[in-house]
Amino acid sequence: MRFNRMLLSTVLVVVALVLQVCVLARLQLPGAVPDLMLLTVLGLALVYGHVGGAFVGFGAGLLADLAPPADHAAGRYALVLCVIGYLAGLAKPDSGQLRSAAGPMLVVVGAAIGTTLLYAGVGALVGDTAARDVGLGSLIFTAALYDLLLAPFVVPGVMALARRAENDPLGETSGGSAKAADVSSGWLSGGGTGLSIGGKSGGLRMRTAKARASRAGRIKGVKRL
Repeated sequence: MRFNRMLLSTVLVVVALVLQVCVLARLQLPGAVPDLMLLTVLGLALVYGHVGGAFVGFGAGLLADLAPPADHAAGRYALVLCVIGYLAGLAKPDSGQLRSAAGPMLVVVGAAIGTTLLYAGVGALVGDTAARDVGLGSLIFTAALYDLLLAPFVVPGVMALARRAENDPLGETSGGSAKAADVSSGWLSGGGTGLSIGGKSGGLRMRTAKARASRAGRIKGVKRL
């Protein structure tokens, strides 16, 4: 990924982690905790695509694994968000613009359910049965509900920032210079004047030939007189 993508992704993920740990986790809501990290990864994946979404998801998950008060094995949430980021990136619109909010909302609900199931599944493989003790059904329902309610305030803003960061001034400058080079070459080849260099040389030859013919005609006329 380019530097502006990495910088923006890092800043957004760190801010999301701080808000989730310091604010959302202390609300003591029933069931799951609203996953601001997941929504940030989804917003970036919908702009960067499946490869960028996988990288962002892995980095965000690894940061959440290492940040206190994490009480699970490192790499568990990184694996989950890497898979979710990749799958969410597949839903990136071809035109880059979303036609309606229905698509992203479905992505959020599917990601919330998939994250809970994957997290519980990976935990079961390593012997963590906390999700089973709390109740997997209630966790899935509350996670989807909380993330769906929080998504309209997070995902569009993240996507807007990501699209704005994509408009790199250096990229525009290089694109402008390339365009200028194309224009200049097109201008020389006839795009600006309607004549090519070969056409100009051909025109000069025609003018020279006409001048010679007229001069010869004048000379003949003088001899006839």
